[in-house]
Amino acid sequence: MSVPRPAAVIVLAAGEGTRMKSQTPKVLHEVCGRALVDHMLAAARDLGPERLIVVIGHAREKVGAHLAESSPDAKAVVQSEQRGTGHAVRTVLEEVGTIAGTVLVTYGDVPLLRTETLAELLARHAGDGNAVTVLTAEVPDPTGYGRIIRDAAGAVQEIVEEKDATPAQRTIKEMNSGIYAFDGLLLADAVKRVSSDNAQGEEYLTDVLSILREDGHRVGAHVADDYVEVEGVNDRVQLAFVRKVLNQRLLEGHMRAGATVIDPATTWVDVDVVIGRDTVIHPATQLHGNTVISDGAEVGPGTTLTDTKVGAGAIVRNAVADQAEIGPEASVGPYAYLRPGTVLGRKSKAGTFVEMKNTQVGEGSKVPHLSYAGDATIGDGVNIGAAVIFVNYDGVNKSRTTVRDGAFVGCDTMLVAPVTIGDGAYTAAGSVIDSDVPPGAIGVARARQRNVEKWVLRRRAGTKSAAAAEKALADQEKQESGQ
Repeated sequence: MSVPRPAAVIVLAAGEGTRMKSQTPKVLHEVCGRALVDHMLAAARDLGPERLIVVIGHAREKVGAHLAESSPDAKAVVQSEQRGTGHAVRTVLEEVGTIAGTVLVTYGDVPLLRTETLAELLARHAGDGNAVTVLTAEVPDPTGYGRIIRDAAGAVQEIVEEKDATPAQRTIKEMNSGIYAFDGLLLADAVKRVSSDNAQGEEYLTDVLSILREDGHRVGAHVADDYVEVEGVNDRVQLAFVRKVLNQRLLEGHMRAGATVIDPATTWVDVDVVIGRDTVIHPATQLHGNTVISDGAEVGPGTTLTDTKVGAGAIVRNAVADQAEIGPEASVGPYAYLRPGTVLGRKSKAGTFVEMKNTQVGEGSKVPHLSYAGDATIGDGVNIGAAVIFVNYDGVNKSRTTVRDGAFVGCDTMLVAPVTIGDGAYTAAGSVIDSDVPPGAIGVARARQRNVEKWVLRRRAGTKSAAAAEKALADQEKQESGQ
């Protein structure tokens, strides 16, 4: 199929979206890691248009700032007053001038629309030599949509809104998506002639079709293969629907590429996530942003990863990671939290109830359970005992701790940064280490144990503890006297 490159794609994104009931502009609501308008721009961009134009209006500052960051190749045109789709297109042409060639007009709230479908629309438009070609769809329930009225030859005769349709016309299931391919020169002339003489006082782009047909030009249509693609988002219910459909589409792509998704119904992925072959994604897993799962890794259940890299053969269970890097064959979780800047080396471990932040862990090193490692460098082959705390913050500054290769940090050790534990060094359990420990030494920093005899009997008389102590002491005296 030969697809002509469009001279321009105009994305209409000026509406308020009142049914969303949100302070966030409708087109900036997110679906699978992208704003609604960004989905449309991505699909349009893949057509290679000479110009990419977005019409903005409501909350123009927010939408314009977003576009400047996410789509600097798109030109934003402001529709100061939202007076209909025809007025929006006329506003564009008044600012940028007449556009010669094919002009594709679409919307910023149709995130399921594929590039392939738009390409088919353009091919039909060029092949049939139409002045305008409308993208239509056969829907099970066309209630509320404008109906496509065709003549005996199959050409589009008109678009009739439901309120104006006859009973016979209302039985038609082919609906108008509002997405069009126009001859740019004819569009520029016809859009100037659109009237606002209607109940809403707005200029409608659908009127351009009638104008062009009355001028003797051919008006055609292309029927989308799947009506779901042209579903727009007007409220939170529709937002949830398109998210579910898009998520399913993404998961099917990953599964067909070699990933195993145990339960697609509870697995959520963003559009930019990369999942390798022979990976296993367990239920209740969310993969966000630019997360990359390498071949043979196993993720989930109950895991949320954001902008995180998981190496080949790694296992991540019941964990949360944000901007972290998990090395090949490493193990994370259950119930671990890896914060930004965390890098786990090959075959390393961040175990149960372990939290890490801005910490690098060397190959084969283990932080198995109940520990916090913040602003730390941990070498190769290190063992961090249970309940070890890297004390990185003094209330004003954050400092770094270094634990060198082969070291062993005893349980319940506090490492008060800045401090270095040398190669092969140990720390005694329960120590508060605030000075460097030389290679091969053991750091001991705890008070010597002192037992105060019969303290409980004197200070906790009448308690269960005192009763138990009295019994044990009495039994002890009997045993001693019997000897």
